[in-house]
Amino acid sequence: MIVMTKSQDHVEAINSTLRKAGHPVHCTWLPDARDLGDALTQINPEMLIAFIEELGIDLGALMKVKQASAPGMPVLIMREQVDEAAIAEAMRLGAQDVVTLGNRSRLQSVATRELRAYRLERALSTTLSSAREYREQLQNFLEGSADAITHVQEGIIVDANRAWLELFGYPGDDALTGMPLMDLFEQETHPALKGALVACLQGKWSGHGLRVQALLSDGSSLALELLLTKADYENEPAIRIAISAMHKKDHDLEVQLADAVKNDASTRFLQQRYLIAAVRERCALGMKGGVRQFAHIKPDRFIEIQNAIGVLASEDFMAQLAELLRTQLTPTDVCGRFGGNGFLILLERGTARDVETWAENVVKRVNDHMFAIEDKTLSATVTVGLGLLPSTNPDVGAAITDAVNATRRGRELGGNQMYAVDKSDTDTRVQAYDKIWVKHIKSALMENRFRLVQQPVASLLGEDKGMFDVLVRMLDEQGNEVLPAEFIAAAERNDLMKNIDRWVIGASMSFAANRKATCIFVRISKDTVLDKTLLAWLDTQLKSLKIEAKRICIQVTEDLANQYVRQTKELAENLRKLGFRFALEHFGTGRDPLKLLADLDMNFIKVDGSLMQGLSTNQIQQQRVKGLVEAAKRRGIETVAERVEDANTMAVLWQLGIEFIQGYFVNAPEDVTMSGDRH
Repeated sequence: MIVMTKSQDHVEAINSTLRKAGHPVHCTWLPDARDLGDALTQINPEMLIAFIEELGIDLGALMKVKQASAPGMPVLIMREQVDEAAIAEAMRLGAQDVVTLGNRSRLQSVATRELRAYRLERALSTTLSSAREYREQLQNFLEGSADAITHVQEGIIVDANRAWLELFGYPGDDALTGMPLMDLFEQETHPALKGALVACLQGKWSGHGLRVQALLSDGSSLALELLLTKADYENEPAIRIAISAMHKKDHDLEVQLADAVKNDASTRFLQQRYLIAAVRERCALGMKGGVRQFAHIKPDRFIEIQNAIGVLASEDFMAQLAELLRTQLTPTDVCGRFGGNGFLILLERGTARDVETWAENVVKRVNDHMFAIEDKTLSATVTVGLGLLPSTNPDVGAAITDAVNATRRGRELGGNQMYAVDKSDTDTRVQAYDKIWVKHIKSALMENRFRLVQQPVASLLGEDKGMFDVLVRMLDEQGNEVLPAEFIAAAERNDLMKNIDRWVIGASMSFAANRKATCIFVRISKDTVLDKTLLAWLDTQLKSLKIEAKRICIQVTEDLANQYVRQTKELAENLRKLGFRFALEHFGTGRDPLKLLADLDMNFIKVDGSLMQGLSTNQIQQQRVKGLVEAAKRRGIETVAERVEDANTMAVLWQLGIEFIQGYFVNAPEDVTMSGDRH
């Protein structure tokens, strides 16, 4: 049990009193109420006794902490005097009873009663849970399911069913009992798996599939998806890990046959003509945000590889390269064999920088890998060329050509690198586009044809904080939505950003006035950072809308802050004086992010989404993010991870101490919140 009191004598008195009643009690002394949440999680006590008068704490606040971490555990309140009114109030707030050290026999009776009730309820819950599990397992058996299931306690396998043993290739019912779970998975999988296990045990993992590379008993590896749930095993907390069985039905056979026709036999990626068809089909669908780019990947010095292992064995090399590449893809990526010994992939990511980081990770991954072909081993490198597919008038053929040319140029420069074709803003096509966009933007501002969309910022601590990032959309004259990627660059080049920023800030403040949002992140441009009239305008808006300034968090990019350190520092200080919060977004990729942490007064940093690309398997990136998080926490700055797109990344971020995440994995920014009024 936990005893919350300032006096160790009280702990010893309770210990001796309950031991005399036959309870083999182990008391943990907690003199500081602020440590209660951590203590409940770490100790898993059966009872809490709190001297609330002595500690001067509010019972309602204490019960909220208890309810969050140990909802079923009984709580006894210790007071100098006990009366029915005090008991009734304590029970109303969720405590089981009020006791006093002046009546030891009643303390013994109440403690015995509540422990017995708690243990009976826990045993009943365990029995019901076990019954449900057994019923589910029986139902699965009757339906012909063969899900592979294991139970894990403190990282050790305590039970594995026959399907699990067969999948991993171990004979005997107890072959894996007592083995560390991590021994069954490749090293690069460990950070995500560890994070998911800890989060699941604390009830903060909700059914996300975790992608892993399993190590089978014969030394081979296998890509799997794990489903983790919190469970009990022999009355002790455990994690139940399941791998869904693959049901082979006639329909599945038809799908497999269709795939066999479309897919390349060696790499299992789409053949070129089916790839192009799939790409055109995907590109016909609009995007709600982000960018589309083609990545063209070719092994460097392929003729030398063929000479080393033979022409026939070079197909085995391509198959291994494809498997390596497969681990870097998301379910939305479209990939196929292209031009003999190349691959072409259509990528959808948050920003162009995300795509470049992904490409750099692929280059490094291949460079670090050792290929085993029959009895030979060899190392190899690849070049990745990138071609942008514009959201306005997308030309698939031109974008693929750009990617192929970029690969050629990268190989001419020595290979083993990512290369992107530089599209200069001075291009005459850009100037022509600008003339059109300036007209559209000005008319949209005049006719109030801008809209806000919201994207939730989710807490990894398991509670909804009511935080949103807002993004702007423009409607054309027909009412169709236009993404920022299409018009913001033109607005920046033609001094229109200040007007757009004013609209976004005003609409965001109106949104805050009408919704129960605790924090709304609003991004501003260089023009607004340098705008001397901004603060007076913001003050007027606050008085007009009568909202709390702290519900608005103004954010600028790390790159902008680096270019204008003095102006950004001055702006941040003045915003804080008005009561606004301040954040740096796209943080962690600049020349000296830690210096910015020291120089600027801020509430949040948003770790750049490019650092999320391949994070779950990249230890260098993990250490980089961890360093940023620790530096921010030392200064009391909260951390948000941008553009989180999968469960594995979320699990690693949880392990690294990130507090909030945003991205399509959390929720796509699709819900139109309001049009806002012009301010």
